[in-house]
Amino acid sequence: MVSMENTQQLAEMIPAIVKTFVIAHQEDSDERLAQALVFNAGRLAWRLRETGVETTQKTSVSDVVTEADHGTEMFISQTLEQLRPDDGIVGEEGTSVSSKSGRTWVVDPVDGTFNFASGSDYFCSALALVTGDVSNPTQLHFGAVHRPAMGYTWFGGPKIPTTLDGKPLATLTDTPLASSALGTYLHPTSLADPAICAAWLKVAQSAATIRMLGAGSIDLATVASGGLGVWMQHSVADWDWLPGRALIEGVGGSCTKISAGTVEWSIAGNTHAVAEITKLLEG
Repeated sequence: MVSMENTQQLAEMIPAIVKTFVIAHQEDSDERLAQALVFNAGRLAWRLRETGVETTQKTSVSDVVTEADHGTEMFISQTLEQLRPDDGIVGEEGTSVSSKSGRTWVVDPVDGTFNFASGSDYFCSALALVTGDVSNPTQLHFGAVHRPAMGYTWFGGPKIPTTLDGKPLATLTDTPLASSALGTYLHPTSLADPAICAAWLKVAQSAATIRMLGAGSIDLATVASGGLGVWMQHSVADWDWLPGRALIEGVGGSCTKISAGTVEWSIAGNTHAVAEITKLLEG
């Protein structure tokens, strides 16, 4: 369980970090602010893990939350409340601030928390900025993802060419599913569901190879970088989908959702592979 002592320490530490950050970034554009937020959030999570964090289960043994998740979300939300007071905030760990401007920041403070809590380096901090309903935005402005272990920061959106550490990424090339690495995730409980498993197998057995790594935003950023060909997962939360979707659209990729096997699948990658997966799921 999360200790009251550590929670109190975080509550005292985060405002001081926020104050310093706000002074340094009060003139930032939205684009610069987003990248600075995920960079600092990811580094903060890393430092908190080094000092020792406690873990609490949410819905299952693999669905967990740590003090670092709460602390980094607190850092991002408190910063945005000061620098973008009219904007809304939706965070995975419960932050919910109504939007006055019509814009909302969608925040995943630590994506890949089971990895993070297990000592793996496959985790990141991610966010997206949207206008309208978070679950069906009228505009997805951009996404930002920082993977602290590698020092990588991805940034981009539908109208902003995606970059990795400030360097433009190449436009995605159409590649058949049979020649593509499929990034995906399927919880063990879904393997026991015949409808879900059957839908997933239609796609999985058609790919060149499969990768399950446990942090959707890094997976999607890797698709944008060309390291994975295409990505598919069902029942994806907005904070796990929107940052990576923005990055893939920023390199000319396709992103869509389709219902199959009683659930909704999120699919992203090069246009050809996404179309193939859509056809398989519709069949």
